[in-house]
Amino acid sequence: MSRIASRRVLDVRFPTSLELDGSDAVNVDPDYSAAYLTLTTDAGDSGYGLVFTAGRGNEVVVAAIESAVGLLPDVEVESLLDDLGATSRALVHDSQFRWIGPEKGVAHMAVGAVLTALWDLKARRAGLPLWELIANLTPEEFVAAVDFSHLRDAITEDEALEILRRAEPGKAERIAELKQTGFAAYTTSAGWLGYSDDKMVSLAKEAVADGFELIKLKVGGSVEDDVRRMKLAREAVGPDIKIAVDANQKWEVHEAAPWIKAIGDPDIHWIEEPTSPDDVLGHARIRREVAPIKIATGEAVQNRIIVKQLLQAGAIDILQIDSTRFAGPNENLANLLLAAKFGVPVCPHAGGVGLCELVVHFSLIDYAAVSADREGRVIEFVDHLHEHFVDPVVVERAHYLAPAAPGAGGEMREESVARWTYPDGPGWAELFESGAFTR
Repeated sequence: MSRIASRRVLDVRFPTSLELDGSDAVNVDPDYSAAYLTLTTDAGDSGYGLVFTAGRGNEVVVAAIESAVGLLPDVEVESLLDDLGATSRALVHDSQFRWIGPEKGVAHMAVGAVLTALWDLKARRAGLPLWELIANLTPEEFVAAVDFSHLRDAITEDEALEILRRAEPGKAERIAELKQTGFAAYTTSAGWLGYSDDKMVSLAKEAVADGFELIKLKVGGSVEDDVRRMKLAREAVGPDIKIAVDANQKWEVHEAAPWIKAIGDPDIHWIEEPTSPDDVLGHARIRREVAPIKIATGEAVQNRIIVKQLLQAGAIDILQIDSTRFAGPNENLANLLLAAKFGVPVCPHAGGVGLCELVVHFSLIDYAAVSADREGRVIEFVDHLHEHFVDPVVVERAHYLAPAAPGAGGEMREESVARWTYPDGPGWAELFESGAFTR
């Protein structure tokens, strides 16, 4: 038996604004960052979790994670890991900590980092990647990990069990298949709004040469720029490659449909985050007005309850879960079940720091154990910052390879953490000294 002996929470930031990597109509100069948690037991093993941010404010998330870890009872870690459903509910519904949510924002993400670290530790002790650990849960164990509070008007425990039991036949074969073939990816690496036209065109052509059948462009800066960039991208990739667009919440509800019509490409594959992620009715209106173009959202949705409402309202065609916006793996299992209940495909958001490494697990869980369906499902891939992870994702022929290393994938290299801890790591010291950044 063991206990959590120490925790470490660090503010790790990377200067991606220098090259405008990650830039869009709202996030114009992001410095991709992670509030990074390590939980170490007195047995000597560790679990790792993180929350992705765009730079400023990362220190706030660090402080919140420190508080969330403090909510864990001083008990044997085995008792926490044996019932991570109960552990999740205790953290999410803590009678005082929940006040600064409830179940949203920094508090919710901080709890998610703690839960990710605990699931990571559980998977490491089982010697399995997280996706395989969860895919092999019985339907009853899977359901026990999910918080159904405020969901039962849309899905009950019995309905969830029915979904999971329906997927049981062939599950072992699908797990084997995933290990052989991986899971389809699409790329946003060409589409950042701050890139020049030449850079965008060159990267779009590279993506097609690498086998990607779907690329995504950021839009929403100006109609004129969007029209020009879409035309250039379409000429670069040809008529058979799908192009999605992402407004990153930029538009007012009434602006979205006219803007999309002005862009003028009838083959836009989906429109992502056309307006505020909290505006369920706005998404529903936009979906009606731009049909048959699909509406996708989810990366900035605050919790499973808004996911439920988006699905109930028929507001989205595609659910894009995020691995650190929600309260850890437990809440994303709820999101997978909701999407399966409503027949909506899950195409996760990724990129950032560690998001690709973390979120790939949920698409594999979905196919292996929940929806048992690949149709219309892809995972976002952005080729940034993977070198800072101990077990980085591998994408070949536009497919994520199934993670094989034990754990959830969020462990960072110690040398990267040391160099880019903000503001005192040597990487930042060099940038401050050069004048590229000011404190």
